Formats: sequence, C-alpha cells, structure tokens
Amino acid sequence: MKRVKETKQVPWTGEPNQRAINYLNEEGKVIVCPTKVGYIIAVSDKKGLERKFSAKNRKRNKPGVVLCSSLEQLHELAELNAETAAVYETCWNNDVLFGAILPWKESGKAYIPNDGSEELMTDIRGTSCFVIKFGVPGEQISKELWDQKKKLLFASSANPSGKGNRGLVEGIGEQIAQEADLIIEGNDYVASIQPDKTLETRYEQGVMVSFVDKDGNLIPEQGDQRSITPAPVLIRKGLDVEKIQMYLSDHFNSWDYRHGEYY
Repeated sequence: MKRVKETKQVPWTGEPNQRAINYLNEEGKVIVCPTKVGYIIAVSDKKGLERKFSAKNRKRNKPGVVLCSSLEQLHELAELNAETAAVYETCWNNDVLFGAILPWKESGKAYIPNDGSEELMTDIRGTSCFVIKFGVPGEQISKELWDQKKKLLFASSANPSGKGNRGLVEGIGEQIAQEADLIIEGNDYVASIQPDKTLETRYEQGVMVSFVDKDGNLIPEQGDQRSITPAPVLIRKGLDVEKIQMYLSDHFNSWDYRHGEYY
C-alpha cells in the first residue's frame, strides 16, 4: 500500500499536536509553532539548535529561550528568589506572557541534553531566558515533552533576524519554511490575542526582563530598601508591558527600564 506523504503545514486544532511532540522526541527536528505574539522555531537538542541558527542566520551571542509549561518546571531549572519568583507567579496567575534572564540551577543543568546544547542555549554568563504563558499551542507541546521525558523546549522567533513575521505563518520566510520539519498554522489564534491591534501597532514579541547582574548572578532580594542596584532591568518591551511594569513595581522598589540593553 502506497504511503500518503504527510503535509508539512497543518492547522492547530486546539489539541496538543502529536506530530510535533513525536518529532521533538527525535534527534535534530525543527518545528514552527504559533504563540501569543507570532511564530517561533522550537527545537529540543543541539542538532535542532544548529538548524535553527542556520535558518535564521542569527548571531549566537544572545541567551537562549527555554519555554516552561509550569512554575514547577521553572523552579526545577532556574535560580530564583522570593521576589523574582513572585513576579513570575503574578504573570502566571494573570495569563501574562513573561520572560526573564536567569541563571540555571546546577541541578537544572542536568536536564540540558548532553550533546553540546548548553553552549548554544546559554550566553557567556551561563544565563538563559525562561519564558512562561507563551501561548496554548506551544504550552501543550512543552508540557507533553516535560511530563513524558523531562525534555526541554528551546525557542526563537520564526523570522530572519531583524524581520518580524507579523503574526502570520506566511511571514516566517522561505528559508525557515523550508528548514522546518513541521509548521503548525494558527493565524487566528495569534490574532485573537491582540484583537484591537493592527499589523502596524501589534506587539511582535514578549516582554523580557533581566533578573541578573552584569556577571550573570541572580540579583539579591531588595526587601524594603530603596534605590538599590543591581535591580531588575526591563530590556525588551512587548505584549502586556504595562501590566508587567505594574507587577515589577508591586514587588520591587527599584527596577530599571532600558529597552535594548544587552539583548
């Protein structure tokens, strides 16, 4: 019986995409998936990371993005204190997309594939960006990988560096479309997150905050102290930036806004 060739691009049905999960449990696979702000490339090992960098023509000096499907997973992987954890928890409880630069726990590094992935997943300071509430299609995949095999999902925006995908699968570019093993289309899902925005006014990324000092160490707790450094730094504005600024102000007397710093 002749086998029917599987279509590379499939719609998101609302359920976890089993093909994506199966692929990411294999070696070196690359998928494209919708999030709240647009499309991402998602991989799970060094060969996949190499293919991601190649498809994007991207510099390797930026911290890698780790997609966490639960606060428990976040705490298993990253070093946090009560104040930084409180910001994550507030974002989680309000379904707000949030990512922060954090150091890895030594015990958390055990979950990074022992294939050289760490070099491509961390910056020179040993930090990565740990992201929560990034959108249901990817959260479903991340959860299955972690729950089944304690496997990590690494991500990057699905567009050549410097160019946005506009939240449309058609905008990921020919090079990424050719490189991907599977493309999950969810234009309607992406559009539903910012229904009042146009292509010109919509956010194409999530907020990123740095919770580390210049050496990559977790910033100390502030308590009731004022005018403290080092402090959290909002280094990239994005979806729900107004809410996240409020959350930072609720938990820290001192934090800084420096869009574009380091990242």
